[in-house]
Amino acid sequence: QVQLVESGGGLVQAGGSLRLSCAASGRTFSYAMGWFRQAPGKEREFVAAIRWSGDSTRYTDSVKGRFTISRDNAKNTVYLQMNSLGPEDTAVYYCASTSLMIMSTASNAYNYWGQGTQVTVSS
Repeated sequence: QVQLVESGGGLVQAGGSLRLSCAASGRTFSYAMGWFRQAPGKEREFVAAIRWSGDSTRYTDSVKGRFTISRDNAKNTVYLQMNSLGPEDTAVYYCASTSLMIMSTASNAYNYWGQGTQVTVSS
């Protein structure tokens, strides 16, 4: 079992930054971690993923160059640094873990999910 708790969401003006955190507990070894988001009326979409070893990351095209996923294994925490935010980034952001070693973009590849944190970007 893995428990995930996100934090760091909030309201920010366009062009601003936020850093999301995802604290993991339980059996966290060797898991890849991902961030997904879901805007109102839209399907949940992949944002970024990182191997638990931290040696590889993956991003959806719309956030490349603006978002950075990282991890601190000592704290069992994964971060999502979000810069140059725009209204299109408004969504509930979810942290997820997978028992797979690959950084899948498919939500059904992830076994455990956090409760989500709201990010709202005003124009």
